[in-house]
Amino acid sequence: QVRPQESGGGSVQAGGSLRLSCAEAAGTCKGWFRQAQGKEREEVATIDADGTTKFLDSVKGRFTISQDNAKRTVDLQMDSLTPEDSGTYYCAVGRRVEYTTGGYYCGTHAMDYWGKGTLVAVSQ
Repeated sequence: QVRPQESGGGSVQAGGSLRLSCAEAAGTCKGWFRQAQGKEREEVATIDADGTTKFLDSVKGRFTISQDNAKRTVDLQMDSLTPEDSGTYYCAVGRRVEYTTGGYYCGTHAMDYWGKGTLVAVSQ
């Protein structure tokens, strides 16, 4: 398994947009996570093999996650950015876990491989 590789980070003014891309993203569960300085890591968005997505409440309606399984990529489109969105963004991939009662879990604890991160800085 090759480690996921993020790209697309940078600096942007509040209200702007950025698109993060992750290459070598193979797995039935993929996600984007972020960590701001001095804060704990947050699960921003995940997508599983069926295309089921999940988002952090604070980014709902502003961020979109998409995947291309043939190219082994997973992207995060971020719109209407605020300074609170600043941090290092990490791509991670893994295997979704089937619940005994049906359905799947795809989140932090399902991730096996993590990228090194890409920095996003949003200024006021």
